[in-house]
Order: sequence, then structure tokens, then C-alpha cells
Amino acid sequence: MRTRRDLNRTARQVGKVAAFGAAGIAAGVTLGTAAAGLLGWKLLRAASRPEDWSGKVVVITGASRGLGFALAKEAARHGARVAICARDQRELEAARRQIGMDAEVGTYVCDVTNNDEVVSWINTVLRDFGRIDVLINNAGVISVGPFEAQTLSDFQEAMDVMYWGMVYATLAVLPHMKARQQGSIANITSIGGKVSVPHLLPYSSAKFAAVGFSEGLHAELAKSGIHVTTVAPGLMRTGSHLNAYFKGDHHGEFTWFSLGATLPFTSISAEAAARKIIRAIRHHRAEVILSPQAKAIALIHGVAPGLTSEMMAIANRVLPDTQGDPATRYTGTESETPVTRSFITRLGRRAARNLNQCTAMEAS
Repeated sequence: MRTRRDLNRTARQVGKVAAFGAAGIAAGVTLGTAAAGLLGWKLLRAASRPEDWSGKVVVITGASRGLGFALAKEAARHGARVAICARDQRELEAARRQIGMDAEVGTYVCDVTNNDEVVSWINTVLRDFGRIDVLINNAGVISVGPFEAQTLSDFQEAMDVMYWGMVYATLAVLPHMKARQQGSIANITSIGGKVSVPHLLPYSSAKFAAVGFSEGLHAELAKSGIHVTTVAPGLMRTGSHLNAYFKGDHHGEFTWFSLGATLPFTSISAEAAARKIIRAIRHHRAEVILSPQAKAIALIHGVAPGLTSEMMAIANRVLPDTQGDPATRYTGTESETPVTRSFITRLGRRAARNLNQCTAMEAS
């Protein structure tokens, strides 16, 4: 005969099994509901009609070359009236000619690190076009090199362009959008704003700030009828590697960076990126991560951030060591090597020609 102790032990075991089973059922129901909800959301998003941009006024910062220029061309292709800004009038005129005679394009010289200039620019666009429907904060700068080669001014410049420039333009356009209770803002951040990459610390720091600003802005402005999209691209073939800045062993830094920004299996074309970005804005998506590589990195980092950091530490061991004067920096065109001049980087050079990067090099 079983003792009372045996009966109690059996009862506890049965209770544990029942509890475990109930928990499993609950977890299964939760996961199933979540999966069904996610599937329904994806189907709804796919079925939703994109916003018609015919006659819309789209404002883009840093749009005389690179990704910004590709975005301006794509917006114009959808019938938008485009207002672009950059710091160089010659580059702006070249961009206007290439966007096409059929498109309405306004060009404006503006330094996004200067709040007064940004406010004046936005007010001028409102005067010239009558309204602003979409703001795309795209302006950026890249300083590549080890932390020891970066100076305080490198960090300040990155924040001024890619964080404060974004904030200035957003604050300048918001009163107009709020008064109309409609509008879209897209912030071009980076996968480097989700996972900090070695030898890009000033860039990643500014992009992390930009991601935080953009995601918080989305949450707060949704009730006002203003849609905010956070764009996190991976490596793109924009040709910008030729005009980026390189420090330390600048030849070595340029070699690894240009390969990543040029090879087809590590980067996507600027034109493909522009199509995806404009589609996401027109669909009012909260976030879009470009390229399978960037999506994979973001997923791994979200699940195991510590593992990602260790992987980056390992990658850092094979990157060039610190050399030279930290105060000296070189453009990509000043850092060429036999590898970067070879056929391997031909896609990047083609992108540079097509996206006005060569005009920038001639002007410098």
C-alpha cells in the first residue's frame, strides 16, 4: 500500500505535469496568436495602397549626390515636386540637370549643421512650393578609422550632420505639418545605428542617436497624422566611399571599406535602396531595414547583443592598426591602392559616376 507521503509526492508530480502542460498550451496559444497577428499585419500592409505622390512636395537633405540624389530621382519618377539641398551650388545644378527636365526640382544651398540656415531653407521651400508633404533627412558624413585616430571634432561633426541636422530640419517643418495634420518624415539612419561597427565609431554614435530620435518621433507624432519612417540601410553602392574620410592607415582603411561598399554580395545598389525607401515612405511604414545582410545582423543583435559585440571585437583584430597623425584625414580618392583601382571595385566606380560623386571629387 502506498503511504501518505507517496500519495503526496504523486500528487505534486501530477500537479507539475499539469502546470507544465498548461504553460505549454498557453505559450503555444500566445505564439500562435502572435504569428497570426504578424501574418495578418503583413497581409494588410501588402494590400494597403501606397500614397499617391503626384504633385507632392518632397524635401531631401544632402541630395546633390549619392543616396540622396537617387532618392530625388525616384521621388520625381513618382510625380513628386522635389526640393533638394546641399552645400555646393555646382553639385546641385548637376543634380538638377540629371533628375530630368520634366521634373520640377528646386535646388537650395544649405548647411544642415547650421540651424538658422535650415530654418531659412525650409521657409524658402514653403514660399516657393506652397507646402511640404514629405521630409527626408538624408545628409551624412563618414570618418573611417580606429578609435585612437578619431578626434573630438570627428565626433562633433558626425553629430552635427547626422543628428542635429536631422533635428533642425524636423523642428523647422513640424509646425507646417501639424497645422495641416498630415505629412511624412523619413530619417535615413543606418544598420550602424543598431549595431556599432569597429572603425566607424563617430558615425555609429551619431546614427544610434538618430535611430532613437526617429523611433521616438514616430510614437509621438502618429496621433497628429504625421508618419515617421526609420530607414536603416546596410552597405550601399552609392560611390560615397570615394568622398568619405579615412584616418590612421588610410590606405588600409579605404581598401576594406571600399570593398564592402562595392562588392555585390556585401552591398546593394543605390537605385534599389531608393526604390525600397520611397516604397516604405509611401506605405507609411514605421521602419525599413535594407539588404538581407543588414536584416540578419539586426536580428542576431536583437537576440544576442553580447554575441554580436564579441563578433565585432574579433573583426576589429583584422582591421588596420593606428598610424599617422589623428588630426590628418584623407578622402577616398587620396587613399587608393592597387586593389581599389582594380576591376574588383568597378561597380562602386560606376555608382560614383552615375550618382554625381565624381562631380564632388572634381570640385574638391
